[in-house]
Amino acid sequence: MTILIQLALTFALLSLLAVGGGTAVLPEMQTLLAQQFGIGHTQFVHIYSIGQLAPGPNMLMVLVVGYQIAGLVGAGVVLFSFFLPSSILCFYVGRLWNRFGESPWRRSIQNALEPISIGLMGSGVYAVAKASIVSPITLSLAALSLYLILRTKINPVLVILGSSLLGAVLIHYIH
Repeated sequence: MTILIQLALTFALLSLLAVGGGTAVLPEMQTLLAQQFGIGHTQFVHIYSIGQLAPGPNMLMVLVVGYQIAGLVGAGVVLFSFFLPSSILCFYVGRLWNRFGESPWRRSIQNALEPISIGLMGSGVYAVAKASIVSPITLSLAALSLYLILRTKINPVLVILGSSLLGAVLIHYIH
């Protein structure tokens, strides 16, 4: 199987599994990228960080993955494979969803999907944290960043940039 077909199938599967958003599939994406394409945890965290800083949807980070694996064509394949299947599914499910109106079945399904989505997003956060918190310095920076994002009105991009700069300085002088 060529690398482009493998990329297309992998990201199409991830697209259909992304209940609750792209963050929900981060643990599975990290595992598949390591097993099938040799993208390690550290490289994955770096790519994910780029996605967090870039303007627009953070899951555009999959383009960087495609580019890393198969160049510009790989980025294009991943773009369509990751975003098109879920978009088509959402379009048709949305049309069907509107037909149910305020049916008790619709409310029951929504109530069931909410905790599932939250759990999947939480597992994505855990996967990224597990791969990126590797020392007391990174743990301290993560805690400081969380505190600043939750307790202040500082732009999260500035918090991320500041903590990365501080982390680089601390790691350089301590190690």
